[in-house]
Amino acid sequence: QVPLVESGGGLVQFGGSLRLSCAASGGTFSRYAMGWFRQAPGKAREFVAAINWSGGRTYYADSVKGRFTISRDNANNLVYLQMNSLKPEDTAVYYCAADARNMGLSVAATSYDYWGQGTQVTVSS
Repeated sequence: QVPLVESGGGLVQFGGSLRLSCAASGGTFSRYAMGWFRQAPGKAREFVAAINWSGGRTYYADSVKGRFTISRDNANNLVYLQMNSLKPEDTAVYYCAADARNMGLSVAATSYDYWGQGTQVTVSS
């Protein structure tokens, strides 16, 4: 098990910024690819961004490309999602996830083995 705890969500106005953090427990964090997903009310969970074990490769959903940045700090077992130019359609619960099998920068939720509890992001218009 790799406990994951997200933080940094909240209420922000249209065009604002937030930085989400995901703290992992366990010494093998640095070996895992990590991802961020989100789920809005009444909608399926969707991929947002992924980063490989070293941080050298990233991948984004088209809907957030150019506005969001995923990064990681392996020394402190942290992964971040910097979100800029936020829009009301970004409102969702955001989850971080760990890919222990290193399936590549997968967009599929089924590729991820461990999940956090989520943090709410609300963007007002």
